[in-house]
Amino acid sequence: MRKLPVGWISVGVVAGILVSLGVSAVAQRDQRPTLPLEELRQLSAVFGVIKENYVEPVDDRKLITEAITGMLSGLDPHSAYLDADAFRDLRVSTQGEFGGLGIEVGQEDGFVKVVSPIEDTPASRAGIKSGDLIVKIDDKATKGLSLNDAVKLMRGKPKTPITLTIVRKNEAKPLVITLVRDVIQVQSVKSKMIEPGYGYLRLTQFQDRSGENLVKHLNALYAKGNLKGLVLDLRNDPGGVLHGAVGVSATFLPPRVLVTSTDGRNADSKHKFLAAPEDYLPRGMGRMDDYVAQAVPEAKKVPLVVLVNGGSASASEIVAGALQDHKRATIIGTQSFGKGSVQTILPISETTAIKLTTARYFTPSGRSIQAKGITPDILVEETPDGDVSSVRLREADLNRHLSNPKDGEGATGVVTKPDAGADRAAVPGGKAGADKLSAEKAEADKAKDRKPLEFGSAEDYQLQQALNHLKGLPVAAAKPKDDAAKAGK
Repeated sequence: MRKLPVGWISVGVVAGILVSLGVSAVAQRDQRPTLPLEELRQLSAVFGVIKENYVEPVDDRKLITEAITGMLSGLDPHSAYLDADAFRDLRVSTQGEFGGLGIEVGQEDGFVKVVSPIEDTPASRAGIKSGDLIVKIDDKATKGLSLNDAVKLMRGKPKTPITLTIVRKNEAKPLVITLVRDVIQVQSVKSKMIEPGYGYLRLTQFQDRSGENLVKHLNALYAKGNLKGLVLDLRNDPGGVLHGAVGVSATFLPPRVLVTSTDGRNADSKHKFLAAPEDYLPRGMGRMDDYVAQAVPEAKKVPLVVLVNGGSASASEIVAGALQDHKRATIIGTQSFGKGSVQTILPISETTAIKLTTARYFTPSGRSIQAKGITPDILVEETPDGDVSSVRLREADLNRHLSNPKDGEGATGVVTKPDAGADRAAVPGGKAGADKLSAEKAEADKAKDRKPLEFGSAEDYQLQQALNHLKGLPVAAAKPKDDAAKAGK
C-alpha cells in the first residue's frame, strides 16, 4: 500500500481571497543547501542600515517578514508567504466557507488584479469583472502593497462595508464600488435536468468533498431517468484541491488510468496521479468511503460535453485535459486560463507557511497547460456576438509567469511582460490607430449593454451549443481569431 504523502498542494489560480490546498508529497530533507555567505552579508548590512537610519523605528519582525514576502513574490505570481491569518484562511477555505468578498486576485505591475469573481458572492453581485485593476482599498492605495497585505485589507467581519476603487479597460474614469463583506459559502456542485434525458452538472470550485458531492448529484440525475447526454460545466471554476480534480475525472474514466502527472526539480515533485482511491480520497477517508465506486456505472459511458472558458483554471484544466486526452468528452467553449503549475504549502512554524511553486503538471498525453490552457475541441464564444467578458486575464498575462516547457525559448524560467508603455507604443498612429481605438470603444460599449451571463439558464448560448452536439445537431462554432483574421484579408 502506498505511503500517504505529507504536506499540501495548492492548484488554485492565485493567492488571494480564496486559496485552495490538497495533499502533497514533500519529504523533509536532511541536507540543506549551502548558504550564499556574501549575499547574506549584504542582506545583514541592509537590515542594519534600515534599523539605524530609517525615518522611524522599524520592528525587527516586520523587516524579516517583508524580506521573506519579497523573496517569494519575486519568483512567480503564485508563490507567497502566508502569515498566521492567511495560513488559517487557507485551511478553512477548502471546507467551502470563508470570509471575504468572493474574488480571486493576483498581482500585476504592483497592483492587485482581479482574476475572477466567484459567482453568487458580494463581488459578483457588485459587477466586479475579470481583469479589473484594484487601485485603492478604502483610502489605501494598492500600488506597492504585497498581495497578502492587500488581502488583509479586504478581509473583515461579515456585514462590514468596504470600498474598492477600480480601473477598468475602456472606462474613462475609475469606478468606485462599495461592497459589504460576508461569509462566503460556496456550493461547489449544482445540477439539474436541462430537458428530459439531458443532465447538467456545474462545479464552481474544487473543494475537499467536491468529487463526493458531484457523485451524489450525478446519481440524483439518474434517479430521474436514464441520460442520453451530460454537460459538465467548468466555466469560471478557478481550481482548488488536486485530489478533487482527480476524483471528478475518475468518476467518468476507467479505473486506474492516468489523470495527471507532475514534474519538478526534485524527486518529491515527480508523481503520476491515477483514477484510483489512493489518489482521489481526501485524508481521513478510507476505502469504505470510495465515492467513485458508488457512482452509477452509466457515468463512464454517457455522452459527455465539458464546458470551459478563460476563467477555467488549474484543477478545472486537469479535469478537462484528462477527459480530452482519453477521448472521454468533447470540450466546448473558449481557451482556458492556462495555470499548469503546482504550489506546495510548506509550514515554517506552527502558524505560518510558504506557498511555493514546486512543479508543473501535465495531461495524460504529456501536454503542459502552463501559460497555454486547454484548447476546446469546438470553439464556441459566450454569445453569438462574442464573449461577454471582452477583457479576460489569463496566466500568460501575468508578469513573471512560469514558462511552458514545450515552448523552447525561456522554457526553464519565468516570463517577464513588457510594461504598459510598450503596449501603448504598439498601437498604430494616424487613422489606423484612431480606427483601432474606435473599434475597441465600440466593443466595450456593446459589452456594457449585455446582461450578465447566467450559466445554466435558457439564455446560456454555450450550453445550448453543447446540447446541440449531444443531440447530433449542428453546432455554431466560432472561427479561431487567427483564422478569422486571415479570412478577412
